[in-house]
Amino acid sequence: MRFDVYCDESRPDLFAGNPSCTDKYLFIGSLWLPFEMRAGVKNQIRQLREEYNMYAEVKWQKVCPSKKDVYIALVDLFINSGPDLRFRCIAIEPKKVDLMRYHQNDRELGFYKFYYQLLHHWILDFNEYHIFCDLKTNRVRDRLNTLSKCLQNANLSAAIRHVQALPSKGTDLIQLTDLLLGAVSARMNDTSKPDGAKTEVIEHLEQRLGKGRFRHTPRAEQKFNIFVIDLKGGW
Repeated sequence: MRFDVYCDESRPDLFAGNPSCTDKYLFIGSLWLPFEMRAGVKNQIRQLREEYNMYAEVKWQKVCPSKKDVYIALVDLFINSGPDLRFRCIAIEPKKVDLMRYHQNDRELGFYKFYYQLLHHWILDFNEYHIFCDLKTNRVRDRLNTLSKCLQNANLSAAIRHVQALPSKGTDLIQLTDLLLGAVSARMNDTSKPDGAKTEVIEHLEQRLGKGRFRHTPRAEQKFNIFVIDLKGGW
C-alpha cells in the first residue's frame, strides 16, 4: 500500500542557539495518509477555501480573529477524516542535545537525525512511502537523499520511494501539517495568548481529540502522536 507523508518543522532556529528565543521545544511534524485519500482531502481543503474566501497560505502564524473560523474548519476536516489521516510530531529540547558527542558538532546533521526518528517508527513492512518536506536551504545539499537512504536501509521490507522538498506555499497538505504542528508547539511552548484566536484553535483541536492538553502521548497513539524524545534513552 502506498502512503504519502507531508512534513514541516517549528522553531528550527532553536538548533542554531538563538539567544533571543525562550521556547523549550523544537518540533518536527508529519501528516500521513494513504495515497488514495490524497485527492479527496485536497478537494475538501479547496472547498473550505472557497466557502471562507481564504486563498492565502494556511499557516499557524497567520491564525487571527478574522480567519479563526476557517482554521477551526480545517481542524474539523482533519478529525472528521478518520483514522487514516494521521499526525505525528517529535519534540526536541535543543539545550539537551550534545552536538559534539553525537552529531559531529553539526547542527544540520543533528536536525536530520531527529527527522529520521520522526519517520522511522511509523514505517511498516511491505508498504511504499513518498515523503514530502517543506523546502528549506541546507548547507549540505544531499541531506534529503541521505535521509531517504538511511530510512530505506533501516526498513528493508518497505519501499522509500523518495524524500522530496516542496514549497509549502503550493502544497495544501504541508500547510495543514503546519497548522497542526503550530498548535502543538504553541501549547507546549506556552506562546499563545490566553484569550487569542490561536488559543481557541488549540482548545478546539484538543477538545475534538478528547485527550486533554497536548503532551507526550503513548507510543501506540495513532491519530495524533506527540513524541517528546528522552535524550537519555527510552520512549
